[in-house]
Amino acid sequence: MHQHTRAVRSGIHPSSAFRRGKTVVAVVLGATLLLTTAGCSTASGTATGEGGKTVLKVYGWKGGDAEPANISEINDAFEKANPDIDLQFEFVPANDKYTQRVQPELLAGNAADVIMTDSAKVQDWGSSGYLEDLSSDEWTSGVRPEVTPFIQNEGTTYALPMEVIGISLYANNDLLKKAGVDAIPTTWPEFDAALQKAKDAGITPLSLPNKGGWTGASALNAIAASLVYKQNPDFDQQFLDGKASFASWKSSAQQLIDLQSKGYVDFASELGIDEWSTGISDFEAGKSAFYVQGAWNQSAFEKAGLNDSFIPWPAEASGDSNANLFVGTMWSINAASKVKDAAEKYVDFWADSANASPFLEAENAVSPFSEGTSPSTDATKAFVDAVDKGDYRILPSNTWFSAAGEKAMQQEVQALWLGQQDIDQTLQNLDKKLAPTG
Repeated sequence: MHQHTRAVRSGIHPSSAFRRGKTVVAVVLGATLLLTTAGCSTASGTATGEGGKTVLKVYGWKGGDAEPANISEINDAFEKANPDIDLQFEFVPANDKYTQRVQPELLAGNAADVIMTDSAKVQDWGSSGYLEDLSSDEWTSGVRPEVTPFIQNEGTTYALPMEVIGISLYANNDLLKKAGVDAIPTTWPEFDAALQKAKDAGITPLSLPNKGGWTGASALNAIAASLVYKQNPDFDQQFLDGKASFASWKSSAQQLIDLQSKGYVDFASELGIDEWSTGISDFEAGKSAFYVQGAWNQSAFEKAGLNDSFIPWPAEASGDSNANLFVGTMWSINAASKVKDAAEKYVDFWADSANASPFLEAENAVSPFSEGTSPSTDATKAFVDAVDKGDYRILPSNTWFSAAGEKAMQQEVQALWLGQQDIDQTLQNLDKKLAPTG
């Protein structure tokens, strides 16, 4: 499972009391976890390595056997370019295991020198003083403007963004050809026609496995990326300011519901299929013409010999549709590191598009830098081209689409799919549940 970037960004609407409360909770949690992990913590780097080399310790939840992401290749290149540094990389499992390992070490001041983060950790650990201020680094001026808020806390930059990655629509080219579809759809009428042809040919038109709610919310966001954000790219800030409503998402929700009414997908069945296991393996096995998932799966699909395309959801009646993206993994420097010069060199190394390209290729991700080079293959070309043209929207995982906000949307979409509420009630619930507090 790919780690999401989540949590409400400090400095946007939450009260100062909430921020203080969050920090206290983090410290108490860290102190509690420290008691159970102190015996296995690893000190930050020193200049006492073999041959007098500076030892630089790095943690990441990518770079292991499950998601190697070419990180070892990049680390080898870094050591070759910096022969005076002994880079010691350690894979730490993602999500709760990562936080439970790293947070108490940060509290104790002996975490790795460079740690992998995401937008949620930038807010929590940055506001707690655990992360080094990187605001004066040269690479900050090259970050895509839309990405900058995700790497900052209250205007201070605490992380280098490694990727911006898509969540969108996959197409099985071989099944579409079998159904008589000659070209990948780029508009809603073309998509509608392709789905109908697949259905008529006895092929499952679309799979939206949604047991945990992730795919339903992802599909809605992929549609809204065009039907909402093409007309109003500032919707997120307007919603936070109380000047916009999810009522403007009605056409997006209707397009999603139309998929069932036209017989292209059975929502009740999809609610019983796990999106992180069976759903992925079913599409890889060629069981549906279209499918919604993240771009990080493309490498596995390609390895399995699947002839597919990863494209923006074709929501628009005519013209180009927006690609749907979120800001993925990042690198941050431990504020307590004793080898900050070496840590800075490592982060700067990743800021070079040529150095980072093996990671982006493995993830099928887009460069977070305006002038960065994004890898493109036959399968991902349409999606990358849309981003290069500026036709994209980034999920607001640093504001209303925080971990709690995402969960709320998942639950509301599931209720809609079950027929427990109509579109209007679903959107009204989103207005209430996702509105900022304080």
